[in-house]
Amino acid sequence: MVAHLAVCPLFTAKAYRATRLVVMPEWQGAGVGTAFLNEVMQYHLEGNGRCGRQYHTFFHTSHPQLCGYLRNSTKWIQTNAMLHGSNKSRSMKSMEKTGKGIKGKKISTGYGGHFRAVQAFKYLGKSE
Repeated sequence: MVAHLAVCPLFTAKAYRATRLVVMPEWQGAGVGTAFLNEVMQYHLEGNGRCGRQYHTFFHTSHPQLCGYLRNSTKWIQTNAMLHGSNKSRSMKSMEKTGKGIKGKKISTGYGGHFRAVQAFKYLGKSE
C-alpha cells in the first residue's frame, strides 16, 4: 500500500468530500499522491462512487506543495482559502449550546484557533 484517501458523500451539496490524503514517506514527492488523488476523483465524477452519482469532489489541504499543484492544475479549481485560524471561542459556545459538555461545567476546548492556512479545491475532471 502506497497511499490512501477517504471519500464521503456530501449529498446536500450534490458532491463528495475527500479527506486525509496520506502517502507513505518513501513515495512522497514522486507524484504518486497527486496521481492517486486525481484517479479517485475521476472515479467518483464518472459515477462509480456511492449510488452511482456523478458528482464533483471537494478537497481541503494545508500542504503548501499540494496546494500549489492543485492551484495550477487544469483539473482543479480553488474555491476557498482561509489563511488564518477560525474562532475557537465560537466553537466552544456552539458545543455548550448543543449540550456537548457536562451540565453546569464550562467547555474549555473547541475546534479551530490554529494558524494553519487551509485551502479548498473542487475537482473539475480531465481536461479535453
